[in-house]
Amino acid sequence: MSKITIIGLGLIGTSIGMALRKAKVNVEVVGHDRERGTANQAQKMGATDRNEWNLISAVEGAMIVIIATPVKTIEEIMKQIAPVLQEGCIVTDTGSTKAAVLQWASDHLPAHVQFVGGHPMAGKEISGPQGAEETLFHGA
Repeated sequence: MSKITIIGLGLIGTSIGMALRKAKVNVEVVGHDRERGTANQAQKMGATDRNEWNLISAVEGAMIVIIATPVKTIEEIMKQIAPVLQEGCIVTDTGSTKAAVLQWASDHLPAHVQFVGGHPMAGKEISGPQGAEETLFHGA
């Protein structure tokens, strides 16, 4: 089974996971969040099949890695995951800015992966997994 890893299980990351599950995409969705309570809540809501507390273990073998964290943390995450990304992996982000993120991807991600800058253009006043919805991106 293919694996998608979502790093950051707040509003956006949890909503992505819920949308994947609703779409019945035949993949394993692995979540990673630095806050165990946040990750556990996202899993209880059906956003992930399992959570991995170790960032490197979370991305090993993933065909898609979604970085759904605040922009200020994206560069460090890219540095940490770069050595274990498999050939052909697609990495994307959900950051609201792109110039710096694209530069970080160029600087830190290996040539054997593809980076696709993203921005979901959706959100809510409520943050965290408790505000997540599987339909958050409809019409966005």
